Amino acid sequence: MSTAPNSSYDAIIVGSGIVGAACALACAQERMHVALIERGTIGGGASAAGMGHIVVLDGSEAEFALSSHSQTLWHQLAAELPHTAEYAQAGTLWVAADEEEFAEAERKLAYLRQHNLSGAMLNAKGLAEAEPNLRSGLTGGLLVPQDSVVYPPIVAAYLVEKAVSLGTTLIRAEVTHLANGEAHLSDGAILRAPRLINATGADAPFCMATIPIQKRKGHLAITDRYPGLLRHQVVELGYMKSAHSITADSVACNLQPRITGQVLIGSSRQFGVDDPAVEHAILGRMLRRALEYMPALEHCKIIRTWSGFRAATPDKLPLIGPVPSDSTLWLATGHEGLGITTSLATAELLADTFCNRKPAIPAEPYLPARLLAEQTQTPAATAAQPHN
Repeated sequence: MSTAPNSSYDAIIVGSGIVGAACALACAQERMHVALIERGTIGGGASAAGMGHIVVLDGSEAEFALSSHSQTLWHQLAAELPHTAEYAQAGTLWVAADEEEFAEAERKLAYLRQHNLSGAMLNAKGLAEAEPNLRSGLTGGLLVPQDSVVYPPIVAAYLVEKAVSLGTTLIRAEVTHLANGEAHLSDGAILRAPRLINATGADAPFCMATIPIQKRKGHLAITDRYPGLLRHQVVELGYMKSAHSITADSVACNLQPRITGQVLIGSSRQFGVDDPAVEHAILGRMLRRALEYMPALEHCKIIRTWSGFRAATPDKLPLIGPVPSDSTLWLATGHEGLGITTSLATAELLADTFCNRKPAIPAEPYLPARLLAEQTQTPAATAAQPHN
């Protein structure tokens, strides 16, 4: 659905990935007059390319706060999602290949329990019972039952549809300039709002070159249907080392069961790559890593492979809040591999701020001011290519 734009709104959101869609709905629910601008497919980009793992991570207190609160919001949303969203609370099985990783699993469990979340340690026998198709010789693992999976593009479309039903104007256009309360469209139209929300993921610097976002390319593969082959989201504990590396290319075993019986296989991370084409060298490394943990995949047919770009920040935390040099420009980006998980909490943080409410979690750790010093707005014409 597209609607001809008016000129003035309470909030303009650029980008209809799952973060932008969630922001549009959160603002619409506050009876704000909202415009959501998208040049391509709703729920496209990183939302369409990602695994859809709704997981609590504890790389820092701020990462834990945002992901755990958002997971609570996902549990509340789950009952109303359409069946096609493929929401399933499969749980995450963090697999330990050796005693060092088993100790890390025990640390994670202690942290979860300290924060009133559940989990259970599994020894080698328990791990084999939970996932019979994992290779023998693994030390054990940690089962976190409250984690879930979802098909992100369908959820993004659902959130947008709900926002539109509350009065949001969906505009199909390209944004060429976003600053100082104005969004300029490629057809010459100018829209105005006191709040401009940039939710364009890895392309966020299109409006301001100094936004500290770097593209981080990832690959995924999906198999044909093999019901019962995999029961939980299976992640090697070495994944965290891969996810937190900010220089070297890396791969890690990350396997997801789909309700279709397919297995989604990840993951890889690359910096400094702009070409979206599938790279068979890194894809091969990723698939070999998956086979090390689940040899049964050798007999499975891969039916599709693809890549996408995560939006990474230098400190591994998203940018949620106003840009210091432009009080009208707000960011909702930089979520890296946690964009699906943290989309709902991101939207809630912004809506709470707009409505002068105390948020459920502190907003300060995610404010762009921590990475953006006071600076002069960079003209969009020289910053980057247009985007939405």
